[in-house]
Amino acid sequence: MQQSLGPGFVESDTFAFERRLIEQGRTVVAGVDEAGRGPLAGPVVAACVVLPKGCDFALFRDSKKLSPKARQRLRLELTRIEALIGVGIVSPAEIDRFNILQASLLAMKLAMEALPVSPDFLLVDGKFPVPVSVSQQPLIKGESRSASIAAASIVAKVTRDQLMEDFHEKYPSYNFRQHKGYPTAAHRQALVEHGPCPIHRRSFKGVVDEVGKTG
Repeated sequence: MQQSLGPGFVESDTFAFERRLIEQGRTVVAGVDEAGRGPLAGPVVAACVVLPKGCDFALFRDSKKLSPKARQRLRLELTRIEALIGVGIVSPAEIDRFNILQASLLAMKLAMEALPVSPDFLLVDGKFPVPVSVSQQPLIKGESRSASIAAASIVAKVTRDQLMEDFHEKYPSYNFRQHKGYPTAAHRQALVEHGPCPIHRRSFKGVVDEVGKTG
């Protein structure tokens, strides 16, 4: 269920949405975001984060605008300030089964369900609501507009990057450590030379195209 924040709302800082919702009586406002929609390989990972009151919310910014080291530092900071965190992971096989949009929304749902408390409002990155009954507000470019969504984007990105580092050890021919499964020229060449591995998304055009060249 989507909800308007009402007239007079001014998006003056990245905690404005959360602050207004708290003023309206919400007690557990969570931000949710995903990482990994674009890659040809690996899972899609979502995170759901509730920032504690009084934290330095300005620290948390869109993960895509941060270096890997900065993301790692902020992930540790979220642990230090005892932010509430849930993570949801949807496998490549499930992505192929459902399609990437539905898999991303499922990952967000799983992330929310993994929180240690039940949120009473979700701020969701993007234009599609999460398939849950919790009141929510989708926000396009939400990771730049909401500190809670930004924090979720950091957790999702750090978690997925670590998973791809682990997959690199298992499937070194694809150099997942370097490109994390995105369709780089080197990744496409590896697909031509070796074909897909078990974590490739068989429904993605980039995988289908390159596999076809091996025939």
